[in-house]
Amino acid sequence: MGEVVNVVVAFAVIVFIFRWATSSSPANNNNPSPADTLGFRPKNVTQDMVDTIGNMFPDIPRDNIRYELLRTGSVERTTNKILEKGFLDAPPPSYFTLYPRAVLNPTAGAPGPANNATSSSVKPETLISRFNLQSRIKGDAPTVIPEEEVGGKARWEDTPEKREESLRERKAKMILAARQRMLAAQKEKEAA
Repeated sequence: MGEVVNVVVAFAVIVFIFRWATSSSPANNNNPSPADTLGFRPKNVTQDMVDTIGNMFPDIPRDNIRYELLRTGSVERTTNKILEKGFLDAPPPSYFTLYPRAVLNPTAGAPGPANNATSSSVKPETLISRFNLQSRIKGDAPTVIPEEEVGGKARWEDTPEKREESLRERKAKMILAARQRMLAAQKEKEAA
């Protein structure tokens, strides 16, 4: 019986010492680590990584992108997940305690609630102004672009500069054609 008591006391002392050695200090309890808050150890994420994915998928919220990058640490894995699922899961509320929502610069032209909350004196950026197509619009009558010229298949150019110019021209034609269709639909609506 005496040996059982000694074993129980020794076990209790070992458990006490182990808990004391592995417990965190009281100062650390006020500021929990990101790993404790998120439930995983976050990887290093740069703004370039978030911008890269945000530019490829502008409809995905930046907070969702940053949260997934914190989990994976890889632009490729995050991009593959978006391509497979079509979306990224929203971050939990604990994410926002560590990474408060970023207020977007209203001149950046990024869609979202931050632009809607800006003053009415800031004019929202349009595709026409973003791609500098004001010169192709004369008054209310834009240059008429035949539908067969819009989009379609491009001819492969010899140099990267020519390919880039070809792509830029195709984008411009698509934007102008979309504006042309929008104005025609507005005129029909007004006439009706």
